[in-house]
Amino acid sequence: MLKATTILAGILAATLATSAAAEGEVNLYSSRHYDTDERLYSDFEEATGITINRIEGKADELIARMTAEGVNSPADILLTVDTSRLARAKNAGVLQSIDSDVLETSVPGYLQDADNQWFGFSQRARIIFYDKADVANPPRTYLDLADPAYKGLVCIRSSSNTYNQTLLASIITHHGAEVAKDWAEGVVANMARAPQGGDTDQLRGIVSGECEISVANSYYFARSIRKEVKGLSADRDMIGWIFPSQDAEGAHMNLSGGGVAAHAPNRDNAIKFLEYLASEQAQQYFSAGNDEFPAVPGIGLAPSIAALGHFKPDDVNLSEVAKNIPEAQKIFDAAGWE
Repeated sequence: MLKATTILAGILAATLATSAAAEGEVNLYSSRHYDTDERLYSDFEEATGITINRIEGKADELIARMTAEGVNSPADILLTVDTSRLARAKNAGVLQSIDSDVLETSVPGYLQDADNQWFGFSQRARIIFYDKADVANPPRTYLDLADPAYKGLVCIRSSSNTYNQTLLASIITHHGAEVAKDWAEGVVANMARAPQGGDTDQLRGIVSGECEISVANSYYFARSIRKEVKGLSADRDMIGWIFPSQDAEGAHMNLSGGGVAAHAPNRDNAIKFLEYLASEQAQQYFSAGNDEFPAVPGIGLAPSIAALGHFKPDDVNLSEVAKNIPEAQKIFDAAGWE
């Protein structure tokens, strides 16, 4: 895969070199809020001569804005986090299908929309964490989280959280709606507290003793390895982790990705930017700068991510998972998952 990546890097480099003297701009609507992404933008501008104009906000707000702007929208690209939001954007009609040999070849098929309306550029594994001193037999699969043996031990985010919505949608995809319903009800029964806070707060819950098991995306924990995270880094060694379902479908992966806006006034420049995000250079930034797993195979991992160990990721087609997100929310609501 590394050789394929090198070839693709050469193709992309030639593309960028051709456009290095280009004049123009690209209007980026982004819900990614990471300072390290600044390097992505500045390097692209330097390589292409294309100016990036950014509007940042929450994903749903940006999708609503694009919908309201309609054909007059200045948006060229929507960049956001999680399959559920990418699917929401597609269903809202604010993205368009594109043809790109670079994206088709470099991004694995299961991380692409079936209609080429969005592509994944970085990933986070949804991991089970636990107190090593108190939990001798931690859950080995997502379904295990509903085992009555863990009653009163689990911290997990709310049902409105997109990471959980996509996780439940993947459970529906793999195991069916009835199993998913039983799972949601079982996890609710096992909660140590009502859902609250973000993923880092679930990890802090283990440190504080509020819970002994939690679920969080990998990069929240990896970040505490790379730099100081208040309420987590100092006590990080007490926490163990499990990449779930290694003897089955593998660990669920949340996706960060983007697509070209339906009425993009700078369509060609938008495609060039997405192709840049699939380059070896940009993929390394995602890993080193924000503790994410690259979407493109063959890219080296940052030390903070490599420290988590090797694992089997779930390679289910995320376009299929996205179809089950509405059903997942219904199941959450019926289970009383706040």
